[in-house]
Amino acid sequence: MKYRNILIAATLGFSIFSPNLQAEIPTVAEYAYITDFNSGRVLLDKNAAQPMKPASMAKIMTTYLVFERIKEGSLSLDESFVVSEKAWKKGGSRMFLDPGSRVTVRDLLRGVNIQSGNDAAIVLAEGLSGSEDAFADEMNDKARELGMYNTVFRNATGWPDPELTTTAEDLNLLATAMIKNFPADTYPELFPTYKEKTFTYNDIKQGNRNPLLYKDESSDGLKTGHTEESGYGLVGTSMRGNQRIIMVLNGMASKAERSQESLRLMDLMFREFKQYEFFDKGQEIDTANIWLGNKAQVKLLASEDIHKVMSRSERRSLKVSVNWSDPLPAPLKAGQEVGYIKLSYADGEDRIPLLAAEDVAELGFFDRITEAFKYLIFGSPFDAAGNAS
Repeated sequence: MKYRNILIAATLGFSIFSPNLQAEIPTVAEYAYITDFNSGRVLLDKNAAQPMKPASMAKIMTTYLVFERIKEGSLSLDESFVVSEKAWKKGGSRMFLDPGSRVTVRDLLRGVNIQSGNDAAIVLAEGLSGSEDAFADEMNDKARELGMYNTVFRNATGWPDPELTTTAEDLNLLATAMIKNFPADTYPELFPTYKEKTFTYNDIKQGNRNPLLYKDESSDGLKTGHTEESGYGLVGTSMRGNQRIIMVLNGMASKAERSQESLRLMDLMFREFKQYEFFDKGQEIDTANIWLGNKAQVKLLASEDIHKVMSRSERRSLKVSVNWSDPLPAPLKAGQEVGYIKLSYADGEDRIPLLAAEDVAELGFFDRITEAFKYLIFGSPFDAAGNAS
């Protein structure tokens, strides 16, 4: 078996689980779940699977269902819905809609995403499903579809209800699906509304409640929440370079604590975890010698992208080697697995197949006999390092 260490000058990312590192990151949030968007790696987990109340963070699902209707073409931003008395009377955060008036979906979305308007969320729910209860059923159906198995919605707003429940992990799933399924470059009037800092309706100007938008230029969403039972929460996301972090925090004691903790943790995640790109799929890794083939050597290729999201300490301890039996006996087929790349960490290893780059035919009968005699007389045609001599 030929073995070769590789020194890597790395630049980009994928995942390795490190519970010890997560445990070393403290947070005042009662619930926390932070992930790397591209790889799905969990960067911080604190009570992420424990039941909690979402408060207005539940409105992300309300918006998701509206986005979905627009994407499929059954709803347009210019359509309008009538403001019911129920929506008009709803307390809490409001868009300050007039009863009986018609409001466009475009404005209602901003009323939900920027102003966190309970009235706007109810108007959307009633306009799409006929009633808020029917809309809540759709929210739950979508939650199951997205894998949010520990979530139950009872309304479009996150208004307190004994049966309303979710987890930090489930809200992270929802935020991830939102960003994946409604990319900003394809739907510029949908997800990007989350990062607008102000919206004025009925001559009433209100600011976005997401504190990251004012302190982190890379932040572009999503939603805050607060009730007596939930405490102060935030589903936030930031994109720096080609790396995106998704954060769910809940159960904090004040707006100030939510603002300080969300910014501290977001900065820490980007500082501690980097994306490293070691090899791309199909990239030439090394060259193997061939025994009794019509070609002397064959290139060895990576079978997949080898990208990792790693902490600084994980990166320092990483060792990379390539392994194959040299020389490789002919015949070979292009794409045939002939060895592996090994990535060794402090707490485990990954093995990624090495593939032959091209077909290598076996020598004819007489040529094989000739090579066999040469071997008997002169020894191996390869030196101790496995190179052709």
